[in-house]
Amino acid sequence: MAQAILLEDVETLGRRGEPVDVAAGYLRNYLIPRKLAAPATAGALEQAQQRQAATERAEQLRAEREAQAASLLSKTVLTIQQRADDGGRLFGSVGAKEIVEAIREARDLRIDRRKVRLEQPIREIGTHMVEIELADGSVATVKTIVAEES
Repeated sequence: MAQAILLEDVETLGRRGEPVDVAAGYLRNYLIPRKLAAPATAGALEQAQQRQAATERAEQLRAEREAQAASLLSKTVLTIQQRADDGGRLFGSVGAKEIVEAIREARDLRIDRRKVRLEQPIREIGTHMVEIELADGSVATVKTIVAEES
């Protein structure tokens, strides 16, 4: 048996960066030529541990940023000005694009417009609660006030 460090995820063996025990011929003839694994030397094992620690730190920082963005979005109240008739119906509509632009102006956050959950575009003046899906799967609710343009 030989020890190897996986350079890519291999379905039958494990995930990237993990040390695994495999047959020497399997390592030499299959894994190394396909750049799926490298022989596990002391230096390579140490590098793999450092890479894994760096990945965990980056994941933790990303999760913290997502939590900050969610709390910031939950506290945000957007005001969007649109032209409307006397009955309060908008001449156009407020869609995901307008909401994303308002968030960018208000909080300087870049959000993909596909993450804004709107059943239908907003077509009436008033207060609307808009859900925004974040990268970690959580949902932030943003209070959006659509007001008549003066």
